[in-house]
Amino acid sequence: MKNTHVTIGLSNPKSPTNVGAVMRAAGCYQVDDVRYTGERYDRAAKFQTDTKKVANKIPLTSVDNLLDGLPEDMKVVCVELAEGATSLPEFQHPEKAIYVFGPEDGSITQQVADRADHVVYVPTVGCMNLAATVNVLLYDRLAKSVDIVKGDELIRSSRDNRNHLVVKK
Repeated sequence: MKNTHVTIGLSNPKSPTNVGAVMRAAGCYQVDDVRYTGERYDRAAKFQTDTKKVANKIPLTSVDNLLDGLPEDMKVVCVELAEGATSLPEFQHPEKAIYVFGPEDGSITQQVADRADHVVYVPTVGCMNLAATVNVLLYDRLAKSVDIVKGDELIRSSRDNRNHLVVKK
């Protein structure tokens, strides 16, 4: 699946805990880069919770506009509880996409949604927090991929070094 490119766009995130968890998800699901707007995260970044130090491998970049400078073939996918949006289980992910997520205490602007190629939502009762939504979206992308890597080798390389559990058959 490396004819793909995945960017996560965070619109004015406020919580360093959520951004840290987004970075961890980015590492787990092979995201290429994460960009964010606004100043709230910069002020709170000293409390950063990127426990796997993924920011050393995946760029986390402050930008003025999430959609500026994107390649022409990259699709814009807003992820928001928006009326008229497509349910995530029904959505087919583009090969190259920026997934735009709104702030924890607001939503994506109408201007960004109007520029989107797709707007999708996670069908939940109530709303999830930012990091949980990013994880669900990225897992859905992986689960629908034809090039999904699976098996014991992946398990051994992914799990914590104190985890040696084996299923007895």
